[in-house]
Amino acid sequence: MNQGVFRAHQQLILASASPRRQFFLAQQGLRFRVIPSTSREPDLLPAETPVQYAERLAGMKGQDIASGHSNAVVISADTIVVRDHEILGKPVNKDHALDMLLSLSGRWHEVITGFCILHLAQGLEYAQTISSQVYMPSCTREVLESYVATGEPMDKAGAYGIQGLGAFLVGEVRGSYTNVVGLPVREVLDALLAIKAIGVIDAQSLAPA
Repeated sequence: MNQGVFRAHQQLILASASPRRQFFLAQQGLRFRVIPSTSREPDLLPAETPVQYAERLAGMKGQDIASGHSNAVVISADTIVVRDHEILGKPVNKDHALDMLLSLSGRWHEVITGFCILHLAQGLEYAQTISSQVYMPSCTREVLESYVATGEPMDKAGAYGIQGLGAFLVGEVRGSYTNVVGLPVREVLDALLAIKAIGVIDAQSLAPA
């Protein structure tokens, strides 16, 4: 991996075990600790929208870790898949995964990531949600059954991973691609730059010798 464009100016903690989120931050040159939140995902509140839910989940996960690390900048996120205003979580079994994929096949759906940045010692709290539209072309039941049999859908919201074997399921993305993977990189970096938690390294140090 290259050395990236950014450097951390403060201690960063990623409150997520997601290897994809870890990869995105490390790819930019940032050093950070990984302390996954153990908060259980709550049920949707009455009248709560998917956007509000994603932001609330991200905030809960961030607070879970920030409460014990008040001098660090804590980054948390939660990604949900939404079809016809219904949130599709991780499938409970292979039949459930297949049903999800069949319901998404040949249609557009929405992927929403809520992220939160906390620094309790400085009284900083920032939250934002990013939405992307994803089109999944029609697939035969046989193809979807074979994909489910790989096991990849079982830990993915909406039962597919755009960055993995499931890339063939996606025909078009409107909005942030990294958001669909699990972290809207541009928006997270902008927020970290705004609070001076990270900075840009000298261009001369990036130039080949």
